[in-house]
Amino acid sequence: MSSEWKHRAVLFIKRFWQPTSACMTCMPGSWGNIMSIAHWTIALNTGLLTGILAVVLTFTPAARLFKNRYGNALIVGLLTMLGDAYAHPNHYGPLFLEHVITGVISGLLTLVASYLFENHARRIRATWARIWAKLAHRA
Repeated sequence: MSSEWKHRAVLFIKRFWQPTSACMTCMPGSWGNIMSIAHWTIALNTGLLTGILAVVLTFTPAARLFKNRYGNALIVGLLTMLGDAYAHPNHYGPLFLEHVITGVISGLLTLVASYLFENHARRIRATWARIWAKLAHRA
């Protein structure tokens, strides 16, 4: 597999979990219905469509936005709004409010993940090492 297609596959996986998680978070009653097949179906459809749209964008000049963490978060948020609007009707009162909230949460998840997982999760590994060092020092 060429490195370009490998990059697209990784991009799809990343853009699949963020909208799926955001959709599960933003749907009314979603934490109470975490085991609901209907909720998961909607969330997975949102993630699938967002991931496909992200891969399609890699064939356009908009692919440059994926290299900047803020542009990446913006694109993922917007794509999530589109994917969520396509996957299911709005559950809240104002038109498209749920889709906008889901897109914002997805964009924030993308931004946080860009900080946490850069350089092979350097920040997570460093924090984990500090925690273990403090625990070992106390023992």
